[in-house]
Amino acid sequence: MLDIVHTQLEGCFVLTTKVFKDNRGWFSESYHQNRFEKATGYKVDFVQDNESYSTEGVLRGLHFQKGEYAQAKLVRAVYGKVLDVVVDCRKNSPTFGQYFSEILTSENRKQLFVPKGFAHGFYTLSKEAIVQYKCDNYYHKEAESGIIYNDPELAIDWQLNGRPVLSEKDLQLPRFKDIEI
Repeated sequence: MLDIVHTQLEGCFVLTTKVFKDNRGWFSESYHQNRFEKATGYKVDFVQDNESYSTEGVLRGLHFQKGEYAQAKLVRAVYGKVLDVVVDCRKNSPTFGQYFSEILTSENRKQLFVPKGFAHGFYTLSKEAIVQYKCDNYYHKEAESGIIYNDPELAIDWQLNGRPVLSEKDLQLPRFKDIEI
């Protein structure tokens, strides 16, 4: 069982899986390729799973891979709470330059499908969080790129509680108007 909510960004979906509970605990099927493809119309062959651990206030992103190394992702919080953010970087898209955000938690079981051509990042809202995401293409260092989180043109509401903790690399990311796709 899979519930799909279409976002205002074409091809970007919020998915919620059914949870089966009983006296032992619960069970959930976090991903089923056939159901995903039938519900979304996207054929995606995920080839790499990533997992990150972050503490409260950590902001990771906004990241993407360019060209033939672009990645579609299916993102979920398996522990804690994050604000997940995507930006449409597809130049021919009617929603080019727009962003969408969704709170992902281990309790709400929501997942965000991020199509190729989107930048992705998240901000940790809980004391600790573990985020897992599937990718349909392998990581290539030469193709990595990103957008600075506080780009005034994008005006993303990160729901910041103080100054975010960022890597040195993420602090050096370019503005949206300066990215090469």
